[in-house]
Amino acid sequence: MSTPLQGRGSTPRRGLLLILSSPSGAGKSSLARLLLQHDPELTNSVSVTTRPRRHSEVDGVHYHFIDRAAFERKRAAGELLEWAEVHGNLYATPLEPVRQELARGRDMLFDIDWQGTLQIAKAMPEDIVRVFVLPPTMAELRERLIRRAEDDDGTIQRRLENARTEIEHWTEYDYVLVNDDLQESLSLVRSILAAERARRVRQPGLSAFVTQLLAQNGNATG
Repeated sequence: MSTPLQGRGSTPRRGLLLILSSPSGAGKSSLARLLLQHDPELTNSVSVTTRPRRHSEVDGVHYHFIDRAAFERKRAAGELLEWAEVHGNLYATPLEPVRQELARGRDMLFDIDWQGTLQIAKAMPEDIVRVFVLPPTMAELRERLIRRAEDDDGTIQRRLENARTEIEHWTEYDYVLVNDDLQESLSLVRSILAAERARRVRQPGLSAFVTQLLAQNGNATG
């Protein structure tokens, strides 16, 4: 199976920023988890948040959980690539890990909302790949939030109300999928990622390789 060029000589393939967005319960976090399991070239972007930690979450793995005062200090110091307030809580992407991974030619995976996506698109328009995940129905979205059993009734209702506003931003994304079957959605996102990695602009070593290729006479060697 052919793969995108990883660069020739000391020039690596240019990294990309893969963003998954969806209303709560549509499946972006599950897709992100499976992508990281299947793709060793992906690095997870761990956001900071002022939201209380859920019982199933690990600090530093799912999020960096901090208080509002610490969040405000990071924002004032210019340490955040993007930030947003969602459901009354603050979320943000630390800037320095993104810079480091892109410099290494690595790809980063983001599980963020449309507000953060818009900010990253403005800051790094050539590096971003945006995927929006829709639920098959609003009734199924409600059932998924209930089955998750991590929010009280009031929080679930607020998430459902906010979901309609979030879904209205689907046209701001490069790719949109309906997450009716998780494995099919995973396969589709992996295909998107493979295609984006093969784009000419993300292979800086390609020009030198083609020049070298055309200089060859075609005679078999070895």
